[in-house]
Amino acid sequence: MYSIVRLAAAILAALLQICAASAAPAAQRAPVTILVSIDGFRPDYLDRGVTPVLSRLAAEGARAAMRPSFPSKTFPNHWTLVTGLRPDRHGIVANRMEDPARPDEVFTMASDDPFWWNGAEPIWLDAERAGLRTATQFWPGSNVAIGGRKSPGDSKTVGGARPSDWQQFNQAITGEQRVNGVLDLLRRPAAIRPRFLTLYFDAVDSAGHTHGPADTRTLEAVAEVDRHIGQLLRGLAEQSQPVNLVIVADHGMAATSSRRTILLGDLVRMKDIRLLESGPFVGLTPRPGKEKSVEKALLGKRPHMECWRKEAIPARFHYGTHIRIPPIFCLAETGWLILDKPPKERFAGGNHGYDNFAPDMAALFIGHGPAFRRAALAPFDNVHIYPLLRRLLGLPPKSGVDGSETALAAALSD
Repeated sequence: MYSIVRLAAAILAALLQICAASAAPAAQRAPVTILVSIDGFRPDYLDRGVTPVLSRLAAEGARAAMRPSFPSKTFPNHWTLVTGLRPDRHGIVANRMEDPARPDEVFTMASDDPFWWNGAEPIWLDAERAGLRTATQFWPGSNVAIGGRKSPGDSKTVGGARPSDWQQFNQAITGEQRVNGVLDLLRRPAAIRPRFLTLYFDAVDSAGHTHGPADTRTLEAVAEVDRHIGQLLRGLAEQSQPVNLVIVADHGMAATSSRRTILLGDLVRMKDIRLLESGPFVGLTPRPGKEKSVEKALLGKRPHMECWRKEAIPARFHYGTHIRIPPIFCLAETGWLILDKPPKERFAGGNHGYDNFAPDMAALFIGHGPAFRRAALAPFDNVHIYPLLRRLLGLPPKSGVDGSETALAAALSD
């Protein structure tokens, strides 16, 4: 009987050791850092009564109205967030642009040629070099082999580096699927589990463009993304995975209307200029021989619009030195649109790209997790997110960037 009791005790002890061993990895997991972008999310969306999850995270952690870099567009600001450089330095100066070195090409939001992106290195490359595996569930530029090259007209890229795990952007992939993708990555064995991840939602921006920032349909999109953040938190809790969340937006959203438009053709002959895009701002190049007449027609303040030579753009925008910025730049008053032709029908919607100091352009910032303290921060420039991410990942400060490693010290618990 005594030997049976001893055997049973030994078996029980062994089982307890197995259970403890199986539970240990989850309990001992180090925090991961997840950078979440909610495109077009104004900070005051948290005050509309439809964001119980995000509002709780903001109340428990650090919160601010973050100032985007100029221009307040999607690709320039997403690249700023992960490089710490303003668009005038990293080279993604607009969602649509040209480069004198490639006169027959136009950059669009589908361009993945490293030529356009090689002006700066994103944080995931430094993290990978430091031995930290990274993964992007969408992020502008994460599909690009940074440092590589692609010959014009050739679909193959030679050289360069990307995150260990990345996906080509596909708007048809739902928010729920995007969250599940992040959670699946974190279920991996430790050796191939990422320590830094990005997650991107575009629904709020799309709704804001179509309906405007105050429309109930835009708030429905806000509520939908809030539910996806809740899904992410539940999944992380089930995995016992601690996380430092850095939740940001690239810009805000201003209400626009067909009643607030400026027709460029009323001021200058359209055949005298080359125009890439229109909207909250325009960058244009006079045709050869038309420089003086175009400048005379446009430069200076006009009703609801101001135009400058690129080198005379106000210094507070930190914009105007890069070779990809056209010679003349015009910026509309917030809520107004500069158009190359009259609208075909009446519309009311939303847009961004305006003065980055305008309240409507303010972007969301929430920091939540073991690294953050409860803090209501003053507005700050989004270039400071990059040094914050480096600190969360244990990477040393990087010199030469526009962001400061001390700017967000008040948000951190240590």
